[in-house]
Order: sequence, then structure tokens, then C-alpha cells
Amino acid sequence: MATDTLKSRVGASGAPGLGRLLLDNGALTALIVLVIAMSALSGDFLTTDNLLNVGVQAAVTAILAFGVTFVIVSAGIDLSVGSVAALSATVLAWSATSEGVPVWIAVILAVATGIACGLVNGILISYGKLPPFIATLAMLSVGRGLSLVISQGSPIAFPDSVSHLGDTLGGWLPVPVLVMIVMGLITAVVLGRTYLGRSMYAIGGNEEAARLSGLRVKKQKLAIYALSGLFAAAAGIVLASRLSSAQPQAAQGYELDAIAAVVIGGASLAGGTGKASGTLIGALILAVLRNGLNLLSVSAFWQQVVIGVVIALAVLLDTVRRKAGATPGAAGTGASGRKGPQAVKYALAVVVVAAVVGATSLLNGGSSSSSSSQKIGLSLSTLNNPFFVQIRQGAEEAAKKAGADLTVTDAQNDASQQANQLQNFTSEGVGSVIVNPVDSDAAGPSVRAANKAGIPVVGVDRGVNKAETAALVASDNVAGGKLGAKALAEKLGGKGTIVILQGQAGTSASRERGAGFAEGLKAYPGIKVVAEQPADFDRTKGLDVMTNLLQAHPDVNGVFAENDEMALGAIKALGSKAGKSVQVVGFDGTPDGLTAVRNGTLYASVAQQPKELGRIAVENALKAADGEKVSATVKVPVKVVTSGNVADFAS
Repeated sequence: MATDTLKSRVGASGAPGLGRLLLDNGALTALIVLVIAMSALSGDFLTTDNLLNVGVQAAVTAILAFGVTFVIVSAGIDLSVGSVAALSATVLAWSATSEGVPVWIAVILAVATGIACGLVNGILISYGKLPPFIATLAMLSVGRGLSLVISQGSPIAFPDSVSHLGDTLGGWLPVPVLVMIVMGLITAVVLGRTYLGRSMYAIGGNEEAARLSGLRVKKQKLAIYALSGLFAAAAGIVLASRLSSAQPQAAQGYELDAIAAVVIGGASLAGGTGKASGTLIGALILAVLRNGLNLLSVSAFWQQVVIGVVIALAVLLDTVRRKAGATPGAAGTGASGRKGPQAVKYALAVVVVAAVVGATSLLNGGSSSSSSSQKIGLSLSTLNNPFFVQIRQGAEEAAKKAGADLTVTDAQNDASQQANQLQNFTSEGVGSVIVNPVDSDAAGPSVRAANKAGIPVVGVDRGVNKAETAALVASDNVAGGKLGAKALAEKLGGKGTIVILQGQAGTSASRERGAGFAEGLKAYPGIKVVAEQPADFDRTKGLDVMTNLLQAHPDVNGVFAENDEMALGAIKALGSKAGKSVQVVGFDGTPDGLTAVRNGTLYASVAQQPKELGRIAVENALKAADGEKVSATVKVPVKVVTSGNVADFAS
């Protein structure tokens, strides 16, 4: 009734003015403005390859967001979709590979996993009376934990028959885009043409009124959250197909992107409004923003700021729209009379965008890759770690010295985000790419795409599997782990009890350093490892985890941390014991780590010389871009730095 009243009010006043038009179609207007702006600012944006990249990069977020749309329309929230996506993909890969289950059954198990997670959410909310925020937050943790348990923290190769979902049809049309379109159509049909869809709008508009009118609200909510879980499973399968592996840490934070896409698309967090087309536009806005900012070489840190501002503005627009009485986007609520004008509106938008971007394309004169051999793209696994910050510094110094144009991106330990960044470099037509993989297997498909485009790729610190790299500039993490074991064991006199602080589960650096340390420790049977716990390469988590371990193991003699940040956190937890009754060995040789070595609180750090890694990687990338032959492997020596040689190392 409220919707009909609003529509009649708009109709009574005749054609809506420009202000009302913009309010009613804010997401579409924003997308048009963004496309025009990016086309004007970057000649690399408006190319067929790059536009297809945008579609691929929007696909996973859009599929997740379609499922979240059902929840938000019914005035709920689902924070678990990212974890459910990772869990579903992990179940598929694990069952099809480790357990030998036929692939089609494994796919069914993955989909069933997503639906089951959604049903659990629905039961907790409908019958357990938990707030949706709390119930789905719990599932976020449970889903992520189960994916780590099943995979043992390591990526699992995806079955080839399913990995084709990440390929293209006819060599140009990406399958993820097709899946996104199909899931969007299903969403539109469910919302606009089914009893369940109408129930969602009724529950979101006024749950008590819906119950009194005869709707079985509890059962409807079960179906709504089950649908969200189903769409999350589909998104997880598509994401893992793109990466050729199921990553236990995949899709972290994607639930926020999905919610943002729904809200940007015009849905209200208060419930009762929302539509599939708006959600798709919201996902495309996020993808265009990230793609365009990459092409414009905007700092990875500023990109996060821009995305946050866009989300805040979208919610503000929603508030203004509701106060102004703008037309809610509630499909299936008697809007059939407006279908003609809606179609004309979208067609007109397409024509306007095509005309403007065509003009800007002519003005730009095509791609801006005239000196492409001097353009380098560097994708780092994270910039939230001093080690990788030093790699960037070394790379920037070398690029500046050579007069090259270096663009640095931060994957934030997200293999999917790194895949997007590598695709952007490829479509931009850089002369060469340097990649520090989040995961060696997951980087493979994107590096193969660069190989196909004739762009040489240099790996730094970690290699790339199942793809061709011109060179690998790295230290040997396994050898470094062995050196760390030897240094700690000899300092303890070959006997004692130690704990190990592990890095982020699923990363190759953590696996390799841990494996090397375990191998090196075999030579010292008197050393006993009493605990191993992940602290995610983070200093704060290192402090917290070490504090907890000391409660169970107060007499520990040594600590091995898989990076200096965790070692520094452990030192803080140990207090006066550090460097005296408890010896700590770190890894990386960061400035703060070397300072701790000088002060005697950190016994040793296995130093990798990260600035050298960055410098040498750029030098090899420039040579490869010019067609010069480079060594397949360039090893930067690691060495154990103690108080006895720290001055020599620093100099």
C-alpha cells in the first residue's frame, strides 16, 4: 500500500524533475559518470579486454550480492557469505581430489554446504531469536575455521573440469560473466515473479504485519538465508575456478563488498526495497572503481579510502531518497505500468554512455602505452608488512634510476584481488609485470594471460606455478627456515622446549619457512616443540598469541617466529625474559627486527635483504621487456643476523 501511494504521488505530478530522476536512479547515474570519467582519464580503460576484465572482476561480488539482496530486502543481514563461499569451494576441491569423489557429486556437496550454512543461519535467527548480525557473524567464524580445518591451511588444486568456469568461451567471452548474468536473472525472477519474493518485501516492510496477514515468516526466513547460502556457494566455485585452487582464506571481506553493492544499488538496510538490476549496478561500480584506480596508478591505500567514501555516499543517498519519498526499487509490487519507461530509460543511458565514451576515446587516441617497455606493474601480496614495504622501496629506487614508470598495487593477502590486479596490468599493456604471489598456484591463470599477451613476468620472493616467468628473484624460504632452526638450537645448547609462531594460514611463505624449520630441527632431537599457533605475520597477534602460550608453557626456552613482526610481538609478551631465559629468532631482517637484535631482545633474524629483492626484480623486468636474456632464477642470499654481525649487515 505504501509503495502504491508513493507511485501514485509521483505519477500525479507528471514527469519527474531532474532531481527526482537522479534520486530514483542514483546508482545508474553514478555508474555512467564513473565510466565517462575513467574513459577520459585513462586511454587504457575503454578497451574490449579491459571492459571484459571489469565484468570478470565484478562477477564474484555480484553473485554474492544477489544472495545478500534477498536478505537485505527482508530487513536482515548476512556477514557469513565470504566464509561460506570459501568453505563450499574447499569442500568441492577436497572431496574431488583427496577423497576421490566424482566431480558432479563434489559440486552437489559444495552447493549443499552453502545451503546448509544458510539454513543454520535461518534457524538461529528464526527459531533461536538471535539477531541476524550475531548469527551470521558466528557463521563467518565457523565457516572460515572449517575451511582451514579441511584444507589444513593449504590451498587445494581445483578439478580441471570445474576450473573451466574460470575460462572463456570462444577465446574472448568470460564464463564468470555468463554465470553472473544467469544468477542475476534468477534473482530478478525470484524477487519479481514468485511468492517467496513478494514475501521478502512484505517481511522487510513490516514483519509483524506480514505475520498477521498469514505469512509463515519463520519458514520464509529459512528459505531466504538458504538462498543466500546457495548463491555464496556458487560465488565460491566461480572464484576458485578463476584461481585454479580452493583457497581457505579466499573471499575475506567480500561480505562487506556484497552488502555495499546491494546498498549502492538502491536497496535499503531498513528492508522492503531492492532489486537485482540495482545490485548488479552496485557491483559494477565497485569493479569500475578498482579497475580505474589501478589503471590510474592510484595508491592502494587511497583506493581503500575512495571505496569507503563511495559506500558512505551510497548510504547517505539512500537516506535522502527515503526522506524525499523517492520510488522504492521493490520489484513485483505492481510496477508493470512503468516497464516501458524503465526500458527506455536504460536504453537512453546506454546510448549516452556510448556516445560520450566514444568521444573521449577519440580524444585519448587509444591506449596510452606508447612507451610500454618502460612501464612496469608490481603486485605485492601485502603492504601491511615492513618486509614487503622494503621490496617496494627497492623497486621504486631502481625504477627511478632507470627512468621507468612503476605502478605498485597491494593485494591485501587476497589471491582473487591479486588476480584482478594482474589482469588490469595485462589489459593496460605494461612492458613487464613483477608479482609477489599471495599464493603460487592462484597466480598461475593471470600470469598465463600475461604470457599470452606477450608480457614478460618476473616473480619476486615467491614463484608462480603452472605459468611461465622470465625470472624468479627470491631468497630460499626453506633454507632460511633451516638456518633459523640451527641458530636457535645451537643457542639453546641442543636441548629445551620451544614454541613456533606461524604466519598466515595458506600462504606459501608460512608453509615453506615452517617446513624448513621442521627439517632443520630434526638434527637436534633434544629440542621439543610444545606448541605451534598462527599469528598471521602480525605484531599485535604475535603479542596476544605468545601471551596465551605462556599461560600453558611458562617454562619455554625458545621461540621461532616466521617473521620479525610476530617475533617483536613475542618479545613484548616475554618482557624481561626476552634475550635472557628465552631466546627468540625471527625472519626477514626488517629495520625493527635488526634494532631488537642490537638491543639483545631478539637473538637472531634470518635476513632476506628485501630491498635487494625489489631492486633486482625491476632490473630483470626491464631487461625482459627489452628482449634481453635473463637468468631463470636469481638468488639473493639469506644470512642469520645476530648481535655479532648486525653492524656489518646494516652497513
